[in-house]
Amino acid sequence: MTGRAVARWILAAALLVAVPAAQAAAPYRIVGYVVGGPQMPAITPGKLDVVNFAFAQVDETHRVFLPADTSPDNLRALVALRKRQPSLRIVLSIGGWGAGHFSEAAADPAARAVFIDSAMSLLRQYDLDGLDIDWEYPTLAGPGISHQPADRHNFSLLLEALRAKLDAETSVRNGRQYLLTIAAAEGEFAQGLELPRIAASLDWINLMTYDFYGSLTPTTGHHAGLAPTPGAPAGARNAQAAVQEFLDAGVPAEKIHLGVAFYGRRFGDVAPAHDGLLQRFGSDGGFISWAGIAEGPLVQPGWKRHWDVQAQAPWLWNATTHQFISYDDPQSLRAKIAYVKRMQLGGIMYWEYRQDRDEALLDVLVQGRDARP
Repeated sequence: MTGRAVARWILAAALLVAVPAAQAAAPYRIVGYVVGGPQMPAITPGKLDVVNFAFAQVDETHRVFLPADTSPDNLRALVALRKRQPSLRIVLSIGGWGAGHFSEAAADPAARAVFIDSAMSLLRQYDLDGLDIDWEYPTLAGPGISHQPADRHNFSLLLEALRAKLDAETSVRNGRQYLLTIAAAEGEFAQGLELPRIAASLDWINLMTYDFYGSLTPTTGHHAGLAPTPGAPAGARNAQAAVQEFLDAGVPAEKIHLGVAFYGRRFGDVAPAHDGLLQRFGSDGGFISWAGIAEGPLVQPGWKRHWDVQAQAPWLWNATTHQFISYDDPQSLRAKIAYVKRMQLGGIMYWEYRQDRDEALLDVLVQGRDARP
């Protein structure tokens, strides 16, 4: 090989190495869910790329509607944020945990048409940028919702018909194509999804990589752990395994948003070994917001913060009261940001804006997104 040929080979090799590195450092999207309430929180619009307003519902006639306790003024307030940040996109999320009537709405062409037409009507009425379908979960009863084996295929048909309807129009405001996304989880919760097929219809999937441990699990654990915990049972849930499952199923990396939790899970009457990690518990303490953690256990006597190097996750343990809290914090978020960039995923999604404290966790996501390569 001549000197010139060697030089060309070295340059080509360098480019092959440099391109993935540059891609890995590319900015990711930040998608935040915001639930309705008496009034909208004071959101800094430039920090988010997409806000998902939660939730619209589906009724017995397959129609998508805003519940009576969801003020349309809240949705209008979110839409008004675009005056300050024109690139911000406001998406209506339909469903949520416990929301039923999806199975019937997806079951046949006529029912799907009612669902789609009513959803599109809301999109136009409020000048929204897209729709997010949060069916938890096709083919599964979940919290008692209707379900059937045909949900798996019918959901694909519903998304394809909805994608076609969205693509037939563009936003009157800016001419942009409307977004279509879903929320999903891995394992048994993904068995009702034809993943490669629905991925073609979707802009992205908001992967709910949290609630891995809770009231229904036999032990405590990291409810939003990034990686496996030493000592956890084989097949224990974690964010990396969830993402890999969707990648292996044929979902493009750029269409996966890693979910992070702006809240923690509490456990009571916990066995004291290993400072409460992976131990039996006697009571479920429910949820606690990041604001509640930062203003409570993190500064109260009796609590000690621990860090799991392998899982890249924190936990809090109170040896006196035998209470355990699993949560995400700035350190775990930075580990997840590095993972998202390394895997070249499309973005990060978080649940939920009101759980934050003065946008402290959101700021960590923003710093990672806007960091120079």
